[in-house]
Amino acid sequence: MTNNIQYIDNTIESDYSKSVSLEHRKKFAQFFTPFSIAEIMVNWLLGNKNLKTVLEPAFGLGVFSRALLLQKKDIQIKGFEVDNLIFEKAKNEFACTEKMNLLLQDYMYNDWQNKYDGIICNPPYFKFHDYDNKNILKEIENHLQCNLSGFTNLYTLFLLKSIHQLATNGRCAYIIPSEFLNSDYGKLVKQHLINTGTLRHIIVFDFEENVFDDALTTACIVLCANDKKNEKVQFTNIHSISELNVIEKLIAEYPNFSDNSKTYSFSELNPDIKWKAYYQPQNGHKFKSLVPFSTYAKVVRGIATGANDYFTFNQSKAKEYNIDEKYLLPCICHCVDVKGNNFSTSDFEELKNNNKNVFLLNAINAKDDNITQYLQKGENEKINKKYLTASRNPWYSLENRPPAPIWVSVFNRTGLRFIRNEANISNLTTFHCIYPNQLQLFSDVNIDLLFAYLLTDTARQIFEDNSREYGNGLQKFEPNDINKGKMLDLALLPEKSKNKIVDLYYQFKISECNSTSRQVIDEIDNILIENYF
Repeated sequence: MTNNIQYIDNTIESDYSKSVSLEHRKKFAQFFTPFSIAEIMVNWLLGNKNLKTVLEPAFGLGVFSRALLLQKKDIQIKGFEVDNLIFEKAKNEFACTEKMNLLLQDYMYNDWQNKYDGIICNPPYFKFHDYDNKNILKEIENHLQCNLSGFTNLYTLFLLKSIHQLATNGRCAYIIPSEFLNSDYGKLVKQHLINTGTLRHIIVFDFEENVFDDALTTACIVLCANDKKNEKVQFTNIHSISELNVIEKLIAEYPNFSDNSKTYSFSELNPDIKWKAYYQPQNGHKFKSLVPFSTYAKVVRGIATGANDYFTFNQSKAKEYNIDEKYLLPCICHCVDVKGNNFSTSDFEELKNNNKNVFLLNAINAKDDNITQYLQKGENEKINKKYLTASRNPWYSLENRPPAPIWVSVFNRTGLRFIRNEANISNLTTFHCIYPNQLQLFSDVNIDLLFAYLLTDTARQIFEDNSREYGNGLQKFEPNDINKGKMLDLALLPEKSKNKIVDLYYQFKISECNSTSRQVIDEIDNILIENYF
């Protein structure tokens, strides 16, 4: 064994990161596991007293194997790697290690027939459009007899394959983004995890901590065992690296679970809901009379152009290409251009006069030589061949999105941000569109009442139950996260309370730029709490 294998830190990974470009590392999704976490995960494998064969499906520089070999040397290790550069470095580091078999092969297409006593991995984090989605999903479906969404991220497919390859009493430890726990594509993944009966622990790292450098994602550790020693799953929150002793205790106590309200039998787990309900305090249960937000409004994403630089215009660009304003659709293109909760015509004019991008090319049925030339420019630049434009007829047509009376932010760190679109203009995907429903014939939702509700802390708290969390406290809401999210049933409010809330909202509009605006929203919150808490 070489002396290098005795490294008890991430020196090897650090040296590699300094010598290899970030572009290369991102291409192969190389985000390295802290050695302290690798040691903990290795301890889970070592809990299998018959541990003789170990698999590292995404070997990298072998941080897990290094941690394992410090404690147990008489094991056979097999590793898969697809990047030739890091593969050669790893081969050199482990050149003198006995019983080490490193393969320059794609794990997802190989080794299906073999079983292992331990499998440990930090798989590549690739979204569905970043890997050979169609063929790898076919591999999974053929071998596991389960259907998965085409939007499934690659790291969960690594996990499902590894569980399939566990020998009797074998254990599996994965560190992966927790995104799948709360995403739509994750429903089928979670169902398969329940069906296998191997899931034991999910340890979720606090949402304000990034486990991986350069990666904006929230991590979790998934521990599985093919031993039939328990039929429960325990969820645990870790708030910092300094709390790793909590995981050590969980591993040491297995197959017993500590007295924990976050422990559930497989029959209690619902794959169709966001699993954050099992490990994070929920706000909605504090309120009565909740209904899906879709009861009152529908949320859809904003306009996706497929080539914003080409389709968006400011006044200077319009002048440069002699594009008449009648062929330009007023549109909010950047979230930062909207400052307050009410966006007016004067706000739009100010952006326009400041030469901000506030227009979209709207060239359908245009009979104008300047438009023809600009469209030809787009074809010369192959804008018409891009992913979204290639599916449109004609390629330069815009998605049908009438201006929405309310916008909502996609990403945020302080809770959902709602904007009243009083300028009645369109928006790109920087915001989602909210269209209030017609509840009954000739009876629409009172938009002022709905918007006043959306401004409150009560609304934000309840919506948070359905958010998706990323690193550093960043939250994301897809349209269906809001559609399926809960809200108070405003129809149950007494008319007097409804009128009072609307009056307060009018006060808020007047006072939005001064210190009394917060007091007005607090008053609306108090009315809601009095009626629903």
